[in-house]
Amino acid sequence: MDKERLTILKAEVEAQLGEIENIYAKIEKRSTEKGIAALESIAYQLHNLYCAFEDMFNIIASAFENHIQDKSQYHMELLKRMSISIEGIRPSLLSRESYILLDNLRSFRHLFRHAYAYELDPRKVQIVVEDAAKLKAICRKDIDAFLNALIE
Repeated sequence: MDKERLTILKAEVEAQLGEIENIYAKIEKRSTEKGIAALESIAYQLHNLYCAFEDMFNIIASAFENHIQDKSQYHMELLKRMSISIEGIRPSLLSRESYILLDNLRSFRHLFRHAYAYELDPRKVQIVVEDAAKLKAICRKDIDAFLNALIE
């Protein structure tokens, strides 16, 4: 990858990380509140968190290898793609631990988007919040390692 494209990619990834940080701040703020409205707001922000990560994955895939064949499994395939190194093209973005936490978040996002009659279980939402908190530090390290590997 030439220097100009790398600079653009890095700027786009950093901007997306800023969006992710804003969502994390909303989750943290709403986690101090009680009641069904707060629970629904947290769930909505968890949904947004995965979408923001996926937007970053799309930025990276577009810069390198934006060819996912099975559109019916697009979200799962994109996440898998970010966990693998593609020889001669790019290093992997995600560690195994980040991949697992993001896959759980992806599953929650799917449930949130498609279960219209589903009542949110505060215990289950809390588990997703805890996983998202673990993901915050781990994923940042993964992204920094990815960007550093591109520079080398």
